[in-house]
Amino acid sequence: MKIYSFIFLLIFFTSAGTYSCSSSDGSSENSQTANREKSLHIANLLDRPAGLQVGQEWQQVSESFQALALSSQKVEEHQSRILLAQLFMNEARITGEHGHYYPAAIQLLEYNLEQSDLSDDERFQTLATLASVQLSQHNFEQALATAKAAQQLNPYNAQVYGALVDAHLELGQYEQAVTMADRMVSIRPDLRSYARISYLREVHGDLTGAIEAMRMAVQAGYPGQEQTAWTRLKLAELYRQNSQPDAAAYELQVLLSERPNYPFAITAQAQLAVDKNQDQQAEELLLQAANIIPEVGFYIDLASLYQRQDREEELAAILVEIEDMLADDVASGHNMDMEYAAYYRDLRGDLDKALQYATNEYQKRPDNLDVNRLLASIHQKRGEHELAATLLK
Repeated sequence: MKIYSFIFLLIFFTSAGTYSCSSSDGSSENSQTANREKSLHIANLLDRPAGLQVGQEWQQVSESFQALALSSQKVEEHQSRILLAQLFMNEARITGEHGHYYPAAIQLLEYNLEQSDLSDDERFQTLATLASVQLSQHNFEQALATAKAAQQLNPYNAQVYGALVDAHLELGQYEQAVTMADRMVSIRPDLRSYARISYLREVHGDLTGAIEAMRMAVQAGYPGQEQTAWTRLKLAELYRQNSQPDAAAYELQVLLSERPNYPFAITAQAQLAVDKNQDQQAEELLLQAANIIPEVGFYIDLASLYQRQDREEELAAILVEIEDMLADDVASGHNMDMEYAAYYRDLRGDLDKALQYATNEYQKRPDNLDVNRLLASIHQKRGEHELAATLLK
């Protein structure tokens, strides 16, 4: 399970930005400010696919972008840049345009941290938001350090404990994650804290408890919002893991009635179809989702389908697309070692490359359960059973 599945910042609108700063030696403070304002560049808000322009949400996003982009160019408008960075994060989640939005968010936040007049609260908000972006890019050690710095400024805010839970989880520091989750839910028992409690229960093998907590997360959310849709998606996935496909299908139906064309729900329906050996329906659903947003996971699922059906020409074509998408994510700052390892193991059959990528990740996160499982599976396929057994233990 990817960590960005559990980043639930309350983000309201969106866009993307980059900046550069320049000043000459000996210039006055006023001229430095003028130069910095002039050199701050906000990139364009990408148009959402028609299927994702839900209700009045997209209009609100567009209007908020215009206002925040204008105010963010003023050097003293620290809060606007924080909100704009959060908008970028939300659009990245909704549209799958990670390479456009995450670097832009990071640049805005780093710009804020360079300002000498940043208040403690603004610095906290900037760091907490930056930690969430770093988590989304799978830079977990950086995220942990950033979240700890934010915690020093405000130890009573639930958001920062969410980032700490996620970072500790991904680094395999499960006891610390539980401690942070307890603090988070004690400060603010809401959708985000219940979702993290659910994931922790899942990690510890308590699927029944995980379902209970995720249902509480769904009930705490507002129907139709992306955050609520994501939690209902996770609830459906938990039901599927717990061998309750009918319950999973029901949750996905409700989700799509509340938020039509939600592509992750459509791919979850495809997974249920695969479970029933309904390959044609699964393919139609995966193509529908892939036509909504360019999410690499959708293409990987399609490739697996083509591979199983010996559709070599279509498989070869889609593998090229997958590799381009993975490379684009890496170029925008994502750590994609886990994805590359699974790709080479499952779709390319290149166990040497799979081992290289999995080992890279293991060196960064030797205590993470998913990393150990992935590396063990590669050793198993290579016939290295003792190494696999050690990792599984």
